[in-house]
Amino acid sequence: MATQMLEGGWLPWRSLRFWLVSYKRTWKGSLFSSFLSPLLFLGALGFGLGSLISKSGHPTIAGVPYPVYVAGGVLAANAMMTAVGESTWPVLGAIKWWRQYEAMLATPLSVTDVLIGHLGIVLIRAFVASSAFVIVATLLGAVPSLWGIVAIFASLLVAMAHSAPIMAFSATQDKDTGFSLLFRLGATPMFLFSGTFFPVEQLPAVLRPVAYATPLYHGVELCRGLLAGHPAPLPDLVHVGYLLLWLVAGFLVARFTFRRRLVV
Repeated sequence: MATQMLEGGWLPWRSLRFWLVSYKRTWKGSLFSSFLSPLLFLGALGFGLGSLISKSGHPTIAGVPYPVYVAGGVLAANAMMTAVGESTWPVLGAIKWWRQYEAMLATPLSVTDVLIGHLGIVLIRAFVASSAFVIVATLLGAVPSLWGIVAIFASLLVAMAHSAPIMAFSATQDKDTGFSLLFRLGATPMFLFSGTFFPVEQLPAVLRPVAYATPLYHGVELCRGLLAGHPAPLPDLVHVGYLLLWLVAGFLVARFTFRRRLVV
């Protein structure tokens, strides 16, 4: 217990506090983009494309109006993209370029404390982005139920399920070229083909199992059902369990890769 306390404080909080102080310099810009992103997606796709779908005689998908359908998917996908961005270059920078981790480890903080603190700021950034998204979606009429509030917290699980394994990957990198591949071959295809904008069942049969295996698919299904006001207890438990599996496994691997990289 004594090793987990520093002047009466929880050690990971010391790491998180550093990132919070840094965030104070950039929060205004990130808040603006957090409101702008849902406005663009919902305006162009939810209502723009949605109007064409309505004219075609299919105003809903799986019984959900298309703007609401898109809002739930983009909420999860936006949480994923926020987590990916915050778990790549900032991690490599803290290891190699600016060496914040090295400075933290010169104090009583452990590698686990450093990792938890950085995951904490990712969680906060995801909360800001998801809250802004739900506010904008509500104003545009794409959140028909108070379950939308619960969807915000579901999106945080989506963010953590991606952040932990990506941090594990980032800690193994010496250059940032791997992050470009991560976005091109991982994040972007998931964003497009994990059910964000259309049902996975529309994909070729050979690709559907790949989509079902992605954590984003489960995040999209979870967030969409909650945002639309149609929670499904058993399927939602499956989605939550799958996302928790990615979070726990990613955290354990990240702790290993962080320790291997940072502890001489």
